[in-house]
Amino acid sequence: MKDKRPLILVTNDDGITAPGIRTLIDVMNTLGDVCVVAPDSPQSGMGHAITVNDTLFVDKVVVDKDAPQVEYSCSGTPADCVKLAVNEILKRKPDLCVSGINHGSNSSINVIYSGTMSAAVEAGTQGIPSIGFSLLDYSLEANFDPVRKYVKQIAMQALENGTPEGVVLNVNFPKLPENELKGIKVCRQANAHWVENFDKRVNPLGRDYYWLTGEFVNEDQGEDTDEWALDNGYVSVVPVQFDLTAHHAIKDINSWDLK
Repeated sequence: MKDKRPLILVTNDDGITAPGIRTLIDVMNTLGDVCVVAPDSPQSGMGHAITVNDTLFVDKVVVDKDAPQVEYSCSGTPADCVKLAVNEILKRKPDLCVSGINHGSNSSINVIYSGTMSAAVEAGTQGIPSIGFSLLDYSLEANFDPVRKYVKQIAMQALENGTPEGVVLNVNFPKLPENELKGIKVCRQANAHWVENFDKRVNPLGRDYYWLTGEFVNEDQGEDTDEWALDNGYVSVVPVQFDLTAHHAIKDINSWDLK
């Protein structure tokens, strides 16, 4: 770790006042100098959306007057928050970006929809070691105390060792008491998906509207996956790459009759 205190960027997708990010800020304050740039309202499921056809606003705020961090509330998406932090707000590139702690799962296929992970990926594309943290509890009253020591341990290791080039970490915690958490497993992403349905209804003006519903289906029986780890009481850590090239498919596509 560097001689000076690390600069740590904290963001999320549940909004700057969400309990998960307040826990994350508290833990990061024990490791370095913290700057928070987070959405002013919930942005769950936004993926890697960025604001291109509207204005962005950023306001310096005080959420906890007794805490040392500097905080900014942003009108944009999680990815917007990271872009603004790195390019406009911070005087130097952060040594680490942490996103979360998300209220709900970002394991398996959920990673592609996640605003939490997209913020981490955005930082990763700019060469910043980055981690997205999520707890499998959607409640605003979720208890984050059992995962504090794991958040600190993983963040410390990322600060000391860096992360592989082109990789960010997707960390998920099962909803368990601390004494029932068995430890950390480095995993692959499970082959799972959502079977989706739309609940169609009619509003008082006679216009159809829809609620998205669905069932999560895990078709992967491997014991090296994030879903297995979480189901068996472990913290899952999945290294995620943001180079989406399917290298194994290049030979196949080159066999097509393409001119």
